Amino acid sequence: MLDALQDFATSFPTYLQWLGVTLVAAIPFVESYFGSVVGVLIGLPPAVAIGVAVIGNIVSMLVFVLTAHRVRTKVAAGKQSAPVESPRRAKLRRAFDRYGVAGVSIVGQTILPSQITSAAMVSFGANRNTVILWQIVSIVLWGLVFGVLATLGVSLTR
Repeated sequence: MLDALQDFATSFPTYLQWLGVTLVAAIPFVESYFGSVVGVLIGLPPAVAIGVAVIGNIVSMLVFVLTAHRVRTKVAAGKQSAPVESPRRAKLRRAFDRYGVAGVSIVGQTILPSQITSAAMVSFGANRNTVILWQIVSIVLWGLVFGVLATLGVSLTR
C-alpha cells in the first residue's frame, strides 16, 4: 500500500508532489502519519512533508465533522429516534464516555481514522468546535511523530 501511495505522489510533477502528499493524507486510514511518511520517502523536506500531510488530513476531517454536525442537527430537529448502534460504534461510544473528546481524539487514531472518530463524537453530541480542536492537536502530533521517525529512518539508510 505504501508503495502505491508513493507512486501516486511521485506521479505529480516535482513542483506539485506536495499536492500528491496532501491528497494521500486526506484518505481515511492513511492520515497525517502515513502521509508524512510518504512525503519524506519521496524526498520532500520533512517540514513540508509533515505540513502538507497535516493539512490534507485536517481538511478531510473537517468535511466529515461538518457533515456529521449537519446531519445530527437535522435529525434532532426532526426528532427521529437513533438507529441501533453497531458493535464498533458502541465500543467507540464507551471510549468517548470514558475518555472524552481529548482522549478519543489522541488515542482513537490507533483504532479508527480521525475522520470516523470525529464524526462519531459529533454524532454522540460532542461540541463540534471542541472535536475539531482536539482532532487538529491529534493530527499534528501523529503527523510529527511519524514524520520525524521517517526522517530518522531515511537518514539511517543513507
